[in-house]
Amino acid sequence: MTTINSSHQTITPASQKALGVTIIIPVYNEEVLLESAINELHKKLEDFGWDYELLITENGSTDRSQEIIKELESKYPQIRGLHTDEPNYGLALRRAIKEAEGTYIICDEIDICDTDFYQRALAILKSDEADLVVGSKRHPEAQDRRPWIRRLATIVFNRLLNILLNFKGTDTHGLKAFHRQRLLPIVDQCIVDKDIFATELVIRTQQADRRVVEIPIELEEKRQTSIPLFRRIPKALRQMFRLLVVIRFNQKI
Repeated sequence: MTTINSSHQTITPASQKALGVTIIIPVYNEEVLLESAINELHKKLEDFGWDYELLITENGSTDRSQEIIKELESKYPQIRGLHTDEPNYGLALRRAIKEAEGTYIICDEIDICDTDFYQRALAILKSDEADLVVGSKRHPEAQDRRPWIRRLATIVFNRLLNILLNFKGTDTHGLKAFHRQRLLPIVDQCIVDKDIFATELVIRTQQADRRVVEIPIELEEKRQTSIPLFRRIPKALRQMFRLLVVIRFNQKI
């Protein structure tokens, strides 16, 4: 796992035209933040002048998220909405990756929308320095301003991955950017979904000897997560056990 510090050269938006980028944002019950976040993101992307699409992959929402996405689709031709009946982050993300049309994929979160990461990650991919770029909250130069309990959960989770699965990096659940065709075979190998799909994707990419680069990100919680941490931890531990069996023992469960 390679790390790159914040001094890595950022290419200008003008030099990134016609990259063919798909930005994927999974959404679950985000009616409060969704419209304003996408409006702001769309404006920044238009200023960049990229050839892009924005896939909003909603999964199992019980609020107005799906309705808002349809309104955004009508408003912006670059936006495409996907719907999955069950609340399943991994399933929604996997489907979006498979249906994406861009040469490069960026996986973001609705409460982050870090276009600085987009530019730095695409510069690395464009120069063929990596197959997968991870925006790490635990990079030495990262600035993680989330509440201490969230930071602690990230540290413990990644330490377990280091010990149990020989993971060499510092983060699996942050922002990601990758060359779609190079990682599609690895996406097809992934078995665990829900919250751990992204973790399995990063670990399998590393184990396949693909080039994984970590870069620092700045992260500040804009609002409380839609799923409380105390509910996510038991589910994450169960999924991690499943991931351990799947990867270490090559058994499907």
